[in-house]
Amino acid sequence: MTKRPFTVQAAAALQAAEGAAAVGFGVFTGVETAAGSAVDPASAIGVTVLALAGGLGMLGCARGLLRAAQWSRAPTVLTQLFALPIAWSLWQSDRLAIAVPLGVVAVLALIAALSPPSTAWLIEDHDEDDEDAPKDPEPTAPAKTAGAPPTAEPRSLGRRLKDRLNEQPTKNGKG
Repeated sequence: MTKRPFTVQAAAALQAAEGAAAVGFGVFTGVETAAGSAVDPASAIGVTVLALAGGLGMLGCARGLLRAAQWSRAPTVLTQLFALPIAWSLWQSDRLAIAVPLGVVAVLALIAALSPPSTAWLIEDHDEDDEDAPKDPEPTAPAKTAGAPPTAEPRSLGRRLKDRLNEQPTKNGKG
């Protein structure tokens, strides 16, 4: 398996930090609601459920990034895009102690998740690069039948995307 870039590790760490904060907020709100401190218990229960579900989802995305799961980048980016207007709203309501860290984390996570090293690593097919898997010295070729088209081995989405990127012409005209 190729070495995980620092940008992926940073994006996963930032996503995990936000997820842990959301879970922590959900637990805090749930405890306060159960203790009877909530002004509107129905809303507090809804906030608790959303915070816990969102936080667990963010933690799952962070784990997916570290495991090179291609699906994990889109929800990570969406999470950060949702965090930016929340940070702005907190900024406007003079909650700078929450707004500034949230905004900084969201911007840094977006940069890390969308950086070229992250993109390249997440579209690689890491199953084929597994060093622990036993290698066949010579794969057996299927018997060819007359007139049959050659059968191509199915490629993963990541491999197809990487091949497609390699086919694109570069700015200096060399392709």
